[in-house]
Amino acid sequence: MEMNVLVLDDAQINVTLLCHLLQKLDGCRSISFTQPAKALSWCASQVPDLVLVDYMMPEMDGVAFISHFRQLPGCADIPVLMITANSELELRYQALDVGATDFLIKPIDRIEFLARTKNMLALRRSQRFLEDRASWLNVEVQKATAEIRARERETILRLSRAADSRDPETGAHIIRMANYSKIIAAHLGLSSDDQQLILEAAPMHDIGKVGIPDSILLKPGRLTPEEFTIMKRHSRLGYEILAGSSSEMLNAGAIIALAHHEKFDGSGYPQGLVGEDIPLFARIVAVSDVFDALTSERPYKAAWETDRALEFLREGSGKHFDPACVDAFMAGLSEIMTIKNQYQEDLSQQKAFGAEWGIQT
Repeated sequence: MEMNVLVLDDAQINVTLLCHLLQKLDGCRSISFTQPAKALSWCASQVPDLVLVDYMMPEMDGVAFISHFRQLPGCADIPVLMITANSELELRYQALDVGATDFLIKPIDRIEFLARTKNMLALRRSQRFLEDRASWLNVEVQKATAEIRARERETILRLSRAADSRDPETGAHIIRMANYSKIIAAHLGLSSDDQQLILEAAPMHDIGKVGIPDSILLKPGRLTPEEFTIMKRHSRLGYEILAGSSSEMLNAGAIIALAHHEKFDGSGYPQGLVGEDIPLFARIVAVSDVFDALTSERPYKAAWETDRALEFLREGSGKHFDPACVDAFMAGLSEIMTIKNQYQEDLSQQKAFGAEWGIQT
C-alpha cells in the first residue's frame, strides 16, 4: 500500500531534507511544496496519507494551514505532524485545537523523525483498512438488499397472478394498471423511489379476491346486493394478508388493497373515507384500476372506447376520483396509451413485465 506524504516548508532546504529522510521508509512517496496555498490546492483534489507542515511560514503559518486543511473533503482525520522550532505550550495548544496530531521540534532528530512518521503512517494504514472494509461491507449490504428486494418482487408478482387466476381480469391487467399508477405518481411529483414502490405494490390491489367464492367472483352477470356485500370483503381480506410485514413493499400493498375502492366523496368502501383521508397510493390506483377495467373486455362486458373511459374519469373527478390524480393521469396520457398498446392480453407481455422487475415469470 503506497502512502503519500505531503511535505510543506517555505525553506527548500528543509523540504529537501525531509523528502530525503522519507526515502528510507518503504512504500512512502513524498509530495513537496514551499507555498501553503499551492499545497491546499493540491489537497483539494488529492487526499494525502500524512502531512508534515512547518509552523513559521510568511504567507500562512502552520496553524492556519492545518485549520484550512481540516475543512477539505476527506481530510478531517488525516494525521498531521507539525514541525517547529517554537516549543511554547500556547502554540501547541493552538495547533492541537485546529487538528494537529503530533509535533517535532527543530532541529530534527533523524531517529525520532522516522519513528514518529512510521507511527503516523501506521495510524493512516489502519484508517484506510477500515475505510476499505466499510466500503466492501456497504457493497455487500447493497447486494444482499437487492437480492431480498428481488425475492419480494417475485413473491408479490406470483401472489398477484394467483389472485388473477381466479378472476376474469387478466395478468395483463395488473401489468397495465401498475404502470399507469407509476405514471400518475410521476406527474404528481412523487419521488423516483415512490414511483417504483407503487409500481411494485399496485399489482397486489385485488389479492384479497383469493378469499371470494368462485360463484361470486366468476359470475358473468350483475351481482345481487348480498353477493356484492361478500365481494366487498376482498379489500379487507387483502389488507389482512399483507399487513404487518417488515417489508415496505408489502405494507404499501396492504394500504392499496384496503383503500383502492374508497371514493373521493366518501361513498366508497370499506371505510367510507373522504378526500385526502384516503391514502394517496390508493387514490392513484383507483384511477388506474378503473380506467383499465373499463377499456378491457370481460366475460360480462365489452371493452369501452378510450374516449368514453376518459370521459368517465373526468365526470368522476371530485366524486369517485381525486381530481389531482385524474389531472396527473391526463397529463401522462400519451405514456398511458403507450403502455395500453404495449401490454395486451399476451403471456409474452407478462414475461416482459417480469423481466422489467428482474423476475422470471
